[in-house]
Amino acid sequence: MNIKRIVTALIGLPFVILLIVLGNKYIVDAVVAVIAVVAMYEYAKCISKQAKFINWVGYLVAISIAFIHVVSIEVLSTVITLGVPILLFVLFLHVIVTNMKITFKDMAFSFVGILYVVGFLGFLPILYGQTGKILGKMLIWFVLIAAWGTDVFAYWIGKNFGKHKFSKVSPNKTIEGCVGGIFGAVTFSLICAFVMNTYFGTEIAYLTIAILSSILSLVGQVGDFSASVIKRHFEIKDFSELFPGHGGMLDRIDSVMFIAPFAYFLLTMFL
Repeated sequence: MNIKRIVTALIGLPFVILLIVLGNKYIVDAVVAVIAVVAMYEYAKCISKQAKFINWVGYLVAISIAFIHVVSIEVLSTVITLGVPILLFVLFLHVIVTNMKITFKDMAFSFVGILYVVGFLGFLPILYGQTGKILGKMLIWFVLIAAWGTDVFAYWIGKNFGKHKFSKVSPNKTIEGCVGGIFGAVTFSLICAFVMNTYFGTEIAYLTIAILSSILSLVGQVGDFSASVIKRHFEIKDFSELFPGHGGMLDRIDSVMFIAPFAYFLLTMFL
């Protein structure tokens, strides 16, 4: 792992920790909305050679994340339920109103991008604001641990012991690295569960969290491969150079994005 990656991680990690520990749901909503806007910009730039991104729709939907906990739970539930039909309605209407200056291809790429970024990322603040026997402020750690634990172990195991290539989508990744990533996610999740049970009075079952973190690790790895699919299609190495050594915002959050909705349902259902 190069020096730029290490320095960037050391700078970014304390910010994330402070945000989760000292922040509240409104601050997290706003920060995630900013992240979504940046990610949407990177996606729009990525597809620009083949399609025109419908900016006003994409950015408006991304900004709406900031208002997740401002509206009532009833309104939020309705928006989530009708989100896809409403989005398709607006995009098709935009094609019609512009007399097809915006094409179906533009609309399709825009639709996928909005779902890819906001549809996944929006579940992070929803989980963070979750109330119940275990607060979302604590559950959110399992999302980050599943993503980061997988990344760290997959990189180390793959680099030192990887021999069997996994997919042409990402030629450097190996089966050994993928298995190592699952091991890393489970290990760090169990440590996190132990700390929460010991010092914060939770009663997280270790077998349950081991199974859930394994699933989330696999989901995160699919998210990583999915980002690679997009980049290979558009023939780019990274979505941007926002983070030295790490690429762009989408490069950094591809796993977390995919994990977020699955984590929301699995963690709130089984913990």
